[in-house]
Amino acid sequence: MPSRTKKFRGLRTHGRGKKSGRGAGIIGGHGNAGLGKTKKIQTLKNDRNYFGRQGFKRPQCTIKVNRTINVGELAEKLDYFVSSGSAKKNDDVYEINLADVGIDKLLGTGNINAKVKITTNKASVIASKKIQDAGGFIINTDMTMVEEHTQ
Repeated sequence: MPSRTKKFRGLRTHGRGKKSGRGAGIIGGHGNAGLGKTKKIQTLKNDRNYFGRQGFKRPQCTIKVNRTINVGELAEKLDYFVSSGSAKKNDDVYEINLADVGIDKLLGTGNINAKVKITTNKASVIASKKIQDAGGFIINTDMTMVEEHTQ
């Protein structure tokens, strides 16, 4: 009896038809092949959110990101601000306008020992308390104090 391979020599498909003789042809492909066609019902049963989009993306022009600085960082960079001309030092009091530097908000992490007169749009309650304890004060141009969540 001849082997199956020998029997079909010279025939294009070896008796399997056009597609089933190819790799993974009769099962519809490997992996996620055909999820939108031959396996669509199975896909919808197993994962009904496979097709389509969820949620939305806000336009970037509507999102405003605040540039912030902590009190500790401000204390480290005071000499740099004076040398670059963004701040002034009168006797032992530093005067700085954070809006000119490009900073929108002052936050309260860290410690400061220098006396500073700060003009800013927004400052947290903890930051203003630390500045006042060091002998300085804050001028808010926005006139809003941001309360931080304390536990």
